[in-house]
Amino acid sequence: MGDVISTHLDESRRHYIAEKTGKVLGEFCQFYEEQYGVALFNSIRYEIEGNGGPQSQLLYRKVPLDDRVIISGNLFQYVEENKKWRNRFSVVPHNYGLVLYENKLAYDREIQPRVVLNSAGYKILTSLDQYLDLVNSSLPGTTPKSGNAPILKCPTQFPLILWHPYSRHYYFCVMTGKEQDKWRAVFQDCVRHCNNGIPEDSKVEAPAFTDAVRMYRQSKEQYGTWDMLCGNEVQVLSNLVMEELVPELKNMISPKLKGKAQERQRLWIQISDAVYRLVCDQIKAHYDAVVTKCELERPRMESIIRTDMDQIITSKEHLASKIRAFVLPKAEICVRNHVQPYIPSILEALMIPTSQGFAEVREVFFKEVTDMNMNVINESGMEKMGEYMEKLSQLAFHPVKMQSCYEKMDQLKLEGLQQRFDVSSASVFKQRAQILMRQQMDDAVHTFGTLLHQELAKMLGKEELCKSIQRILERVLKKYDYDSSTVRKKFFREALLQITIPFLLKKLAPTCKGELPKFQELIFEDFDNFILVENTYEEVMLQSVMKDIMQAVKEAAVQRKHNLYRDSMVMHNSDPNLHLLGEGMPIDWGEEFGSQPDSDPSAEKRRRARQVVSVIHDDEGALPYEASAEVLMHQVSQEELGLEKLEACPALAAPGSPDSVQGIRGMLVKELCVETPAPAPAREEAKEPLTNGTIVQQSGGSEERGVEQAAQKAEEGPGSLEHSAPHDAGSPCPVNPGVEEQEAKPAVPTSPAKPPALTAASLLAEGGVEVNRHEPNDKETGEEVSTQAHVEKVEPAQLATENSAGSTENSEGVQTQF
Repeated sequence: MGDVISTHLDESRRHYIAEKTGKVLGEFCQFYEEQYGVALFNSIRYEIEGNGGPQSQLLYRKVPLDDRVIISGNLFQYVEENKKWRNRFSVVPHNYGLVLYENKLAYDREIQPRVVLNSAGYKILTSLDQYLDLVNSSLPGTTPKSGNAPILKCPTQFPLILWHPYSRHYYFCVMTGKEQDKWRAVFQDCVRHCNNGIPEDSKVEAPAFTDAVRMYRQSKEQYGTWDMLCGNEVQVLSNLVMEELVPELKNMISPKLKGKAQERQRLWIQISDAVYRLVCDQIKAHYDAVVTKCELERPRMESIIRTDMDQIITSKEHLASKIRAFVLPKAEICVRNHVQPYIPSILEALMIPTSQGFAEVREVFFKEVTDMNMNVINESGMEKMGEYMEKLSQLAFHPVKMQSCYEKMDQLKLEGLQQRFDVSSASVFKQRAQILMRQQMDDAVHTFGTLLHQELAKMLGKEELCKSIQRILERVLKKYDYDSSTVRKKFFREALLQITIPFLLKKLAPTCKGELPKFQELIFEDFDNFILVENTYEEVMLQSVMKDIMQAVKEAAVQRKHNLYRDSMVMHNSDPNLHLLGEGMPIDWGEEFGSQPDSDPSAEKRRRARQVVSVIHDDEGALPYEASAEVLMHQVSQEELGLEKLEACPALAAPGSPDSVQGIRGMLVKELCVETPAPAPAREEAKEPLTNGTIVQQSGGSEERGVEQAAQKAEEGPGSLEHSAPHDAGSPCPVNPGVEEQEAKPAVPTSPAKPPALTAASLLAEGGVEVNRHEPNDKETGEEVSTQAHVEKVEPAQLATENSAGSTENSEGVQTQF
């Protein structure tokens, strides 16, 4: 396919793509440099004035729980280069980058993985019909006729497809519906985490970037929410370029694509992916340069801000008063006629599923602690406490157990807002609420563990321990009720602002935007890096609607059905001893309350091997992936050989090498009846050599000979390739009978909720919670691309088309919506 892509992406088109990317990036960088000074001023002003809200009652983790694996196991992946399904050993580490290895043996030997995928911007599909609907709409006039062969054939009835509007697609399948549900929950958690990705430990770069994106889109008359504001900065800017570039490329390339509808669709997906990678490479270099430029200017600007803070504030208030006198009469009329009547209904639509989701978080936490308490009564008390708490500490990062909470947000319906308020979809608000749910669950679990650890120092008996667990549970639930109420009210205010402010800006743009330049003369030249007319204008617009939003949320808090605390019930430092307790060292339950340490020198290796046991683990044994993998990995596709060739070569149609999807399915049914071999013992040492998904190495037609030989030798022995990560023979059983997943070590908590897009921190802080949480650094989130990545050998034509070594794809860190 390299020659085909080279034909459609010749030198002239590559030059056009580079020019278009440079133009978009140049305009964006102007906005970024302007917003950088404003964000720096706001950060320093907030630091000096300290307008914080009520203190969180629950504790939060300050040390990330890294070196853990969310899940590991086998998936069948469709390799487009050779049109074959191959078995891949899949690992999702704590940073939620999906890592695909050639097989389990390659993982054990720390061989470079085939694929490291950052899933920001992807959608998870569980049926071919859903996928074909999206693919058919990708190119105009390419809908296949009825009866034609589909673009993809799946050997099982349980596909999992990762679809992206611009980047390449990934095709997987599993053996059972239960596995499909499990992996779907895991993939959704990966997407949710990766979408929420600009690091919040930066109080300047993050708001400067999101505000610059918003200002750029508004300059193009694009208001409202944007689904593709996800991923790290490079991914977001690439989406910004592709949004403008793809329609133009479709008009140029689509008429020249040859073949049937399915082949034209496949070609367009490959072309779009190649363009996306070209854009990403160009953007990364230019964006890094503008960030470096702003960082060099930061000391000088910070010195001016700290020296002239009072004068800057006075100048900004004078400008705001002039803009307010001009804008406010028009804004109030617009709010009264077009916004105020709809605020209660919008708020009700947001509150019902959100409150149900947070109530489900409370219920899941209560059930897990109660089950643990019952097990303490029925078993040996303190001896198993370390195992139970090790599992409980990972609860927020268990995608399957948290799925019931996340699903509540699927009920959020905002159909009427698309036309009136320019809301593209409800996914922005769904993912934000789900991230908050996970954070609240982790805070509750961490607080419970901290209090219980203090109580265990008293050497209690079994009955006293159970009573203490119950008391601590009730204490934590009260704190959770208060914190979840505060977090939800802040979320509602932010969501209402995100819906209404863009509508007001768009509505008043014809009469107000053209008059704004005349206010520039009111800003002193020394302060024009920190005060912008556009930002001040938006703050005035925000103030015009903020009173109605605050009143609506306040009235909703009175209603019992939403389980919200009233604003008058503010708890400041209600439990200072708890927060002092949270300053101690993080608790290692497995180390402190686990089994006795082994004097064997290899004990440390075995401990590290246990660390990579999956959080999600099937107790019913591994499915026969190894046996079925031989069928799928050595199949000869119909598309490659053709029916005549198969008839001429009967050996190709033998049961050992089926020639059709039906044949593969038949073999899979037979393999399901095979007795599963006993799993092999845990490996001595298992390291996770990766940080986060930043490098994608596509599988080519040729496989690594050494790995194949090792894999074949391993397959000769029963259980040499396991379905999931190895575990010790003495690993604990699940706390709850019937629960199918077994947990291991905790994973890294995600970022807290993002601040609102508009500069309204001081207004929102009046009723919200401002908590400084630890955020992972660049290495933890995979912002840096590994330079030691293994590069596969590819055809020379493919090298020329991709303009990069091998099939390496840069897909970096992560981000949320503004």
